[in-house]
Amino acid sequence: MAHSRLRKLISYVAPYRKKMLMGIGALLVVNLLSAYIPILIRDSVDGSFEGNRFWFYVIAIVVLASLMWGIRMLSRIWIFGVGRQVESDLKQRIFEHLLRLEPSYFSENTSGDLINRATSDVDNVRRLVGFAVLSLINTLFAYGMTLPFMFAIDVRLALLAIAPYPFILMAVQLFSNKLRSQQQAVQENLSDLSQLIQEDMSGISLIKIYAQEDHERQVFADKNQRVLQSNLKLARTRNLLFPIIEALAAVSLLFLLAMGSRVLEEGIISNGDFVALIIYAQRLVFPIALLGFTITAYQRGEVSVDRVEAIFQAEPKIKDQPHAISLPTEQVQGYLEAQGLTYTYPGSNKPALDNINFTIQAGEVVAIVGSIGAGKSTLAHVMPRLVDVSPGQMFLDGYDITQIRLADLRRAIAYVPQDSFLFSTTVANNIAYGDPYADYSLITSAAKESQIHPEINHFPNGYETIVGERGITLSGGQRQRSSLARALLVEAPILILDDALSSVDNRTATEILQNLSAGGGEGKTVIFITHQLSAAMQADRLFVMDQGKIVQTGTHEELLQQDGLYQQLWQQHQLEQVLK
Repeated sequence: MAHSRLRKLISYVAPYRKKMLMGIGALLVVNLLSAYIPILIRDSVDGSFEGNRFWFYVIAIVVLASLMWGIRMLSRIWIFGVGRQVESDLKQRIFEHLLRLEPSYFSENTSGDLINRATSDVDNVRRLVGFAVLSLINTLFAYGMTLPFMFAIDVRLALLAIAPYPFILMAVQLFSNKLRSQQQAVQENLSDLSQLIQEDMSGISLIKIYAQEDHERQVFADKNQRVLQSNLKLARTRNLLFPIIEALAAVSLLFLLAMGSRVLEEGIISNGDFVALIIYAQRLVFPIALLGFTITAYQRGEVSVDRVEAIFQAEPKIKDQPHAISLPTEQVQGYLEAQGLTYTYPGSNKPALDNINFTIQAGEVVAIVGSIGAGKSTLAHVMPRLVDVSPGQMFLDGYDITQIRLADLRRAIAYVPQDSFLFSTTVANNIAYGDPYADYSLITSAAKESQIHPEINHFPNGYETIVGERGITLSGGQRQRSSLARALLVEAPILILDDALSSVDNRTATEILQNLSAGGGEGKTVIFITHQLSAAMQADRLFVMDQGKIVQTGTHEELLQQDGLYQQLWQQHQLEQVLK
């Protein structure tokens, strides 16, 4: 697992290896200069600060320190810059990868967790690539440049000074697994909290309607407490480890002072040598003291790499076949055929679609009706491959839909779901979403066809009115008709309305379908899934579904003559109209 993470980190940094190598090179120069300064101090001490030599050492040390400062800044700019580049790349990759995944992935993984991975976890990876890498490399260089000078002065004292450091590494190793697991718990609890915040902000109206503010406040307090407790556990572990590191570093200095004075009295080393040894030993304390923070950044980064990579490892289940067929939209007629169409949702034993057979002619308007759970929406999801079926079951213009390029298939089908999602932008931008460069006249024409144009003109800023998050400022019927206008604007050969007029009154829904049936849809194949039978009766044909099967087909008049499910649905519809 550790090797896998290392390979992933190397792959993140690979495009910017030149900058990273420049930053590492700068660190090397800084540490060389830093290792040479105590030699100057030693020489000045042994020279008893006599004459002009003293000022020579002063100026040399100031110049070298200034040079070190400038080069250190460059190393930070280069290495931290690589971290920022990696952060930007990962966010872009995550977003692009999420766009490739099918809707079912987002029902299995909460949006709050995904957002947390794309922000907080990516930020942790940036710190790992920037701060942790810089700190670890600086530690290696500090020891690699300092120890030879220390050994050159006195091997015994040098070994004595660094004797506690292996115990520091042992302590780090002992705590590393615990730190990693606790850091993972922090990240997961943060994801849960983010998810709750997002859900509550989206469902604030529902919370108000049911007066559940106190309940949500308590749920938030519980999750917030879990975040606090997981952070406190992590802090306790860190607060136990860091003082151990600092204490062992202090022991190193104590050994050096205790034994160094004897060696000094024996004349084995000079005063300058002893001062230089103390400076070198102190120089090694900071990287060790910083090691605790470095470990934290490293542990966070390790956990976050795993959480980010989990997204990339999720391969889209619905994707183009190796030799997918290209089918330009202008060549699509809109002829649909199902042959033994069967689909069962993962984890279910009962087919949502059970051996369905039908043909829909190009330009035909077909209404699909039936009770809730009959499989109507599943059938609508199959056609644009929002769910995937086996080859040889669903065809468009004679082509197996599993063999058509996904982009071409979905450009040929305009799909309007019941849950009409609108972006937080203008009405015009929402209608033109499928064709962002559409002419204003096309936008208004689509709005007129969906019967929303008069209402838009009464909005505060007309078509430039901002609709708010998910279209919250519009009524349900207005959102659905705006979504229908969006689908009509792209002029796809096939239009699927999946109960997309459920919030629109029967008269308006009937007028919209009559317009599509009368040629307003310009020869589109229209599939209209609905519970509004007064609108459905305008279709060329109706499919009646029950328990995943098409149990009846025909016109409204033909189905009324049959003693079947449609007759029962119609009688129920008539009764509801009388009761209104």
